[in-house]
Amino acid sequence: MPLTEEHRFGMQLAHMSRGWRAELDRRLADLGLSQARWLVLLHLARFKAPPTQRELAQSVGVEGPTLARLLDSLENQGLVLRQAVLEDRRAKKIVLCDTARPLIEKIETIATALRHELFEGIDEEELHLCMRVHSKILANLEKS
Repeated sequence: MPLTEEHRFGMQLAHMSRGWRAELDRRLADLGLSQARWLVLLHLARFKAPPTQRELAQSVGVEGPTLARLLDSLENQGLVLRQAVLEDRRAKKIVLCDTARPLIEKIETIATALRHELFEGIDEEELHLCMRVHSKILANLEKS
């Protein structure tokens, strides 16, 4: 049975996603962070105010217990702190330590360089078309 264009597209998208992350992970290996941990740091850095652990888990797309283990290791490295929330003693806000900022800058610099390499030869119109297609697929996923 021949593969459909939708099937090829899905396989190509999955392959690209895995490859992109693997290459970024390889380039970040010298920083001593696993992919999961640098991803948490990047998400955390994008919040304007310290998020709760639940908000951060939703942003990263992981379950609470998984994030808790990642935060344990990041806390042991002195990169994040958990702070109690006065209104809800079960909740914890996650705060970046000052020691994490230079590390996040390195991660961003390396990620930006890779992004520039990967988008070489792709013009703005092609990128916008691709983003529109991905947006429609994501909207269809949300309907499921």
